Amino acid sequence: MSEARRAVVFVHGAGGGGWEWDAWVRGFAAEGWRVFAPDLQPAVDGLAATRLADYRAQVADWLARARREADRVALVGASLGGLLVLLEGATADARVLVNPMPPAGMPAEPSPAVIPWRQRASVAGTRRAIPEADAAAALFAFPRWRDESGTVMDAARAGFAPPASRAPTLVMASREDADVPFEASAALAAALGAAFLPLAGSHVAPLLGRDAPAVAAAAAQWLDTPVGGTSVPMPLAEQHRD
Repeated sequence: MSEARRAVVFVHGAGGGGWEWDAWVRGFAAEGWRVFAPDLQPAVDGLAATRLADYRAQVADWLARARREADRVALVGASLGGLLVLLEGATADARVLVNPMPPAGMPAEPSPAVIPWRQRASVAGTRRAIPEADAAAALFAFPRWRDESGTVMDAARAGFAPPASRAPTLVMASREDADVPFEASAALAAALGAAFLPLAGSHVAPLLGRDAPAVAAAAAQWLDTPVGGTSVPMPLAEQHRD
């Protein structure tokens, strides 16, 4: 992308917040990007009343806001945020999907109205969920997890046909992801004609693991190259391969 008036909107995953992108925000801001990393907000009546459409509308609003402040806008989403980028980011100038929930759907048991992730959170559990994170990162993340709408998660897992888009897209996928199968991300990249970058680590490692700054730099470098192909520049592939 051109150096002039670039903006990036980061869309976080379920149970998280814009704080998950801290390493990415610092890296992109240092490269001169106008950065947006807001929190998805529950409906006025609370998480139990929140629908996927509520989150979709927020992402659409963020994209519109970024458009008013920049000539070129990239959307970057992780997990549920990746699915939201697929659903609402067709008009973005480029997209980066990090371990995205696949639009083909994911089988699962029905969720409760509110999934009590915040209530069940612990430092030890956070360390287990992000084995690639150091102790400081786990302590940073632990008090920030939040509960999530079960209706949102059920709708996201049911699957959607994303709108057609010409936006160049990069899919980044963790090989040890226990939440979104690596193979599902690879298949999505192939279906989209997207660039694909395998990563080591677990589901949240690209955002909160020790290598998060390097992964963010890889995404930023891809956005700064003439994008549109299905391959990642070799230096990136070599830097992040297992």
